[in-house]
Amino acid sequence: MAIMKKKLKFFGFAFAFACLVCGVVSYGSEPLSVLSFLENDAVWAKPSSVTYQPLMVNLTLIHGAASIGAVCLDGTLPGYHLDRGFGSGANSWLVHLEGGGWCNTVRNCVYRKTTRRGSSTYMESQIQFTGILSNKAEENPDFFNWNRVKLRYCDGASFSGDSELESEQLQFRGQKIWLAAIEELMFQGMQTANQALLSGCSAGGLASLIHCDEFRSLFTESTKVKCLSDAGFFLDAVDVSGNRTLKNLFEGVVQLQDVQKNLPKSCLDQLDPTSCFFPQNMVQHIETPLFLLNAAYDSWQVQASLAPHSADPNGFWSDCKANHANCTSSQIQFLQDFRDELLNNLKDFANTPQTGLFINSCFAHCQSERQETWFADNSPLLDNKPIAVAVGDWYFDREVVKAIDCAYPCDNTCHNLVFK
Repeated sequence: MAIMKKKLKFFGFAFAFACLVCGVVSYGSEPLSVLSFLENDAVWAKPSSVTYQPLMVNLTLIHGAASIGAVCLDGTLPGYHLDRGFGSGANSWLVHLEGGGWCNTVRNCVYRKTTRRGSSTYMESQIQFTGILSNKAEENPDFFNWNRVKLRYCDGASFSGDSELESEQLQFRGQKIWLAAIEELMFQGMQTANQALLSGCSAGGLASLIHCDEFRSLFTESTKVKCLSDAGFFLDAVDVSGNRTLKNLFEGVVQLQDVQKNLPKSCLDQLDPTSCFFPQNMVQHIETPLFLLNAAYDSWQVQASLAPHSADPNGFWSDCKANHANCTSSQIQFLQDFRDELLNNLKDFANTPQTGLFINSCFAHCQSERQETWFADNSPLLDNKPIAVAVGDWYFDREVVKAIDCAYPCDNTCHNLVFK
């Protein structure tokens, strides 16, 4: 176990890939799947030639959180990073929810509380603010001078669980962490905001969907409030063995952490709780204006949902998962079918006037957090717009943004992920 913990050490990397393994890794006699997601194994196929000097922002623990039971998996205090706005953005707020997978069994939740995804004891004292969190106009043109917050993720259920397991000293308090953080930020000045955006990446992108309407309800009607989900549109898709790996994972999360009490009642009236944890069944119940940013061939879903080790024990997909250029024609067709399923699930959403879309045909994940993919000289483009401009045009109602890419391999602006 000591060797395993050393191997699974989580490094301070803004990209949420590595920690997403927490939701799918099993221990004991089960195979350790998706370990190649460790940060040092993931590189961008199109590295940036620009050297960035990102702002470093301190961690703040929410000291009043424990009084309402809002604690991480191990009982430690939750935290956030805040960089104050200035000038015209001094009264505008962006709250970004950190990603990092899920824990769906007692065993991997117990392991998770020994990492920064389950305990503030292991969280970095400072993190980089890049991409949508940058404080530089040349890196983040529309939100650089807003109050920008990153809420740390330490509950393992997309800030939505509310239960405990005393025998294992596990606290599943994601919903209470969300409430405690919001109360803290309102006290810090967010209650008088004239503009607000709730965003999140991966598991945090799912959380931004779950809490979108709740976030809207915090403000007066005169406050402009919208939501952004980056890489959070997880599909209930069939894997390469014909099973539903991600649905099984989500079922464990929902049941273990009592998530159903915080899912849309209008969805629960029609479907079971696990189905309502999937964005494809959730977005129709969200009333607040919402923007979906997703790679059509989302790297996390390819690795952990479509072709995990459990579905591909002989490693037929290993080379393809490491680098899409190694995929066979039949594997590419499987991935094209996945893209078709994604687009089919977005049809109704795309036809809603207040929504926004940026679906590029890339093998990527969490494109709002990385400077190279958010806004840079060689950023991914759709309709000749980088992601930052598309999101800004949509948020400020400058243009309608419903950008959907042509199928792979047509897009040469992608920053695709390749695994060593």
